[in-house]
Amino acid sequence: MEFNTAPAPSAAGPVAHPTLPPDTKGPHSRRLGLIAVVATFGGLLFGYDTGVINGALTPMAEDLGLTSTTEGLVVSILVLGAAVGGLFGGRLADRYGRKHNIQLLSVIFIVGTIGCVLAPDWHVLAVFRFILGLAVGGASATVPVYLAEMAPSERRGSIVTRNEIMIVSGQFAAFVINAVIYSVWGEHEAVWRYMLIVAVLPAIGLFVGMLRMPESPRWLAARGRDAEALAVLRQVRSPERADAEMAEVRALAAEDEQGQTGGWSDLRTPWVRRLLVIGIGLGMFAQFDGINMIMYYGTHLLEDAGFSSNGAIVANTANGLFSILGACLGIAMINKFNRRPMIIMGFVLTATFHALVGISALALPDSTVKPYIILVMAVGFVFSHQALVGPLLWVILSEIFPLKIRSFAVGTSVFALWIANAIVAFGFPPTVSAFGISTTFFIFAGLCALGVAFTWRMIPETRGRTLEQFEDEFRIAHS
Repeated sequence: MEFNTAPAPSAAGPVAHPTLPPDTKGPHSRRLGLIAVVATFGGLLFGYDTGVINGALTPMAEDLGLTSTTEGLVVSILVLGAAVGGLFGGRLADRYGRKHNIQLLSVIFIVGTIGCVLAPDWHVLAVFRFILGLAVGGASATVPVYLAEMAPSERRGSIVTRNEIMIVSGQFAAFVINAVIYSVWGEHEAVWRYMLIVAVLPAIGLFVGMLRMPESPRWLAARGRDAEALAVLRQVRSPERADAEMAEVRALAAEDEQGQTGGWSDLRTPWVRRLLVIGIGLGMFAQFDGINMIMYYGTHLLEDAGFSSNGAIVANTANGLFSILGACLGIAMINKFNRRPMIIMGFVLTATFHALVGISALALPDSTVKPYIILVMAVGFVFSHQALVGPLLWVILSEIFPLKIRSFAVGTSVFALWIANAIVAFGFPPTVSAFGISTTFFIFAGLCALGVAFTWRMIPETRGRTLEQFEDEFRIAHS
């Protein structure tokens, strides 16, 4: 079924837009591909730094003498730092530029990682985990915006979702590297430090790579630097396409100068307020569907399901593998199907798999088969989220907001996302302890059902429109 939510033309008639020349292949395509690879190292770091704790926590607790309370703090404080980084990272990107912000984040990744590796006690570790979280949150707010503003509308979905591929690849790499390092140096008290230090390499690669990358043409145009913006567009478009697209970007920038966009005061404008509600709600429901209970506590969950400790560590790599496979499928589909029905189907499937895990945990007798059945259902959930909810979240957030508040609004939405993430990180272990696996998964199934209702009611369709076309159409429909 297709859902068409394009706003109807106003009484004054539809907004006129020039027809853009097609996005032809050429050297500019390879340049855009290189930009996407370098920028998404931020996503790789995002994934590795959030996933590495899964395997590092046990030896870390033994080495530093962590209690259950300080364990929870060490895990969760990165998420809280990411919430702050997501909120302010977008504003910094608006003020100083997307490229500049990504370079700054790479330095913070390096400092935060080295600080964690050298931490003599959990107090220092917590401080540098928070700093590392600032970089993770800043990357989650800045990289998708940078990619969306660099990509042509026809390829925007697949370009932006490369960041999601790198995030899940980073998480999978963390699971595998943890297993390898533990098998070789598991008897060392400092083995968790070896796991963490690996993240310095892609952080250095991100900093060096971004030195040769261009600034976002849309950010340059918003600052009145039209000649530089056109020069960047000509690096990543054919000459004809660059000229036509620059004219559209310049026209929208002139409109924005006369508009009411800009920041918190913009919430007085109904259509902008609605977009921010959409961004915040989507970010929160994408976390309340429970994906990070698997990424943070997957090994513990599988132990509770009946696996041995060693079996749970091995089985947990399946979650990382199917995260990548799901994200790859999402990229293959994202430019072929509308955004709205895909994300609705994602929440339907995640709700279904949560319910099946709950039913299996509740109804099946204890046996050697039961843990594997729960593993299959958990893997199905992870695959569904990463194929449909995860990539669509970042694409929609990068597409729906007006240029002048895009980073601010994405940052605010990502702040809400990370707060929801922190709630899951804090709440999952005590919920399982108090109510058991089955009830916990039924709760997540209910939250996913609410996600279905929210997306059905609120999410607009953005596929097939330039960022400027969508803004004009949404403004007309909801002013």
